[in-house]
Amino acid sequence: MTTTEAIDLLEQFRAGKVSRDKVLQTFQAPPTADLGFAKVDLHRSLRKNFPEVIYGAGKTPEQIVRIGKEIMKREQRFLVTRLSPEAARLVQSKFKGSTYHKLARCLTFQKTPLRKRAGKIAVLCAGTSDLPVAEEAAITADIMGNHVERISDIGVAGLHRLLGKLEAIQSATVLIVVAGMEGALPSVVAGLVNKPVIAVPTSIGYGANFGGLAALLGMLNSCGSGVTVVNIDNGFGAGYAASQINSLSDTPK
Repeated sequence: MTTTEAIDLLEQFRAGKVSRDKVLQTFQAPPTADLGFAKVDLHRSLRKNFPEVIYGAGKTPEQIVRIGKEIMKREQRFLVTRLSPEAARLVQSKFKGSTYHKLARCLTFQKTPLRKRAGKIAVLCAGTSDLPVAEEAAITADIMGNHVERISDIGVAGLHRLLGKLEAIQSATVLIVVAGMEGALPSVVAGLVNKPVIAVPTSIGYGANFGGLAALLGMLNSCGSGVTVVNIDNGFGAGYAASQINSLSDTPK
């Protein structure tokens, strides 16, 4: 359970709605489940407000299913990233109601969605080719309980497209800016807002892009203040970090 759900359980106990044994059983659950091939972190949501995320690449569909089932014994939701369509079909057959986000290569499953926090995370995408990474960030931030606004195809090659979305951009609490090629967009955005900017370089570009290295180095050397940078194509990492930043101003009910 998340910190918010733990607080709710304690409030129910104080109000006499759940027993002491139920509370003790919940908090005395072992911190990990040993599946042989994986040790599932069962206390991740208590520390991070979201269960352990399953990285799908390199795992068999059967392994993903077993990890997902272990998580769902105690949780209401899980997220799988970097999942192929073929693997997703098997996982979906075991988790009815799960959703495969093909563009983002993510799978989400939730019995009960998290309450949406105050604030908004804006995901800005420089070009259409960067959309898979931007969508991974958006899906991650959304399932973690955030309002997400997607703003696509606003790269610096046509600056008027960015300026046309300025009101929506400046109203965000946190901004994720995804770009390939030379990776210039985060610097431009950082100069227009007073909010945290998380830059995500993508591997999109021609030869001297070096698989995203040019964009990464450009973002690391940004002259825009307040820019932090995640790894190449790491939309998940950006979405997770943005969610944690957005949670700082949110007070659990």
